[in-house]
Amino acid sequence: MTNNHNSQSEKVELEHGAAKQFMRWYERNTGEKIRHIWHNEPRKPDVSCYLMDERLDLEIAHLYGSEKEAMKILGRELDEKTRKELKALEKYTEPHERLLNALNRILANKSVKQYATKRVWLVIRNAHPAWSAEEIQSLQHCIDVPKQHPFEQIWMVGDMQGQSGIVQLFP
Repeated sequence: MTNNHNSQSEKVELEHGAAKQFMRWYERNTGEKIRHIWHNEPRKPDVSCYLMDERLDLEIAHLYGSEKEAMKILGRELDEKTRKELKALEKYTEPHERLLNALNRILANKSVKQYATKRVWLVIRNAHPAWSAEEIQSLQHCIDVPKQHPFEQIWMVGDMQGQSGIVQLFP
């Protein structure tokens, strides 16, 4: 039980960190106030906040390059689902290809989810140290956002520390 609790606690911490970084950059870039995050249990989306005094829900995802890289970044073993997803990316050796394929897999997986909320945005935080917001921006024309998805907007936090900014992927 403790392991599961620690894993859940770490997941919440990662999601909150990504949400805070996104909110800070979003407010800086747009001037629109975005405040007060809280975690949603047990239903998705992961985090809620207020954007200009209206509730906004955020689904949070993390982009990793490979199983080894994710384990190193997180400092622990991965769950079976994450391990399987990252193994599927190992055939792509070129970093740009891996970035693009990892991002497209996240978009495809998240696009089939359903949320009981009015407004939900997808925020993906890049956890791979070799990729940045600039690189993501340069590959934007290659990103495959599915035609059907539940997200009003899709954003990317450029790096794990939140230093390289955010990139809007959709609309």
